[in-house]
Amino acid sequence: MATAARTRDDGHGERGGDQRRKAGTANPADLPVRPGEDPWTEPELAEVRGELEGEVARLHGEIASAESELAERLSDSVDGAGDDPADTGAKAYQREHDLALAYNTRELLAQSERAIERMDAGTYGVCETCGEAIGKARLQVFPRATQCVKCKQREERR
Repeated sequence: MATAARTRDDGHGERGGDQRRKAGTANPADLPVRPGEDPWTEPELAEVRGELEGEVARLHGEIASAESELAERLSDSVDGAGDDPADTGAKAYQREHDLALAYNTRELLAQSERAIERMDAGTYGVCETCGEAIGKARLQVFPRATQCVKCKQREERR
């Protein structure tokens, strides 16, 4: 794993990723960026973090709502005695569809929470595959990214 992406030399010596400006938040300037990108600033990182935290709250609400609906539908399906086979099949299909959506929502929640954890640990922006910088621009568009574009493309080709 490359370590060059983890620290930056700004002419005043290297700064380690363990310095904290706020409790639980890495120093934004210590987060890796790709060549040619400006270092992260506190307002930029705070904006991305705010988006992620808002997403986490929204997803928690969606999961609670979906679980409630699934429980309600499950109790309705028990009362469905006498339904014809088409109704039974449609209910089963809807239940499977709802479960798939709930799974996807949980996955997005986990990715968002992981991104926040990486910010706190000072590893936000480091590609989990090659260890190089993911890129500030990529993270501002897709803050849950854990791989640089090159590694993600390689993964998707498999």
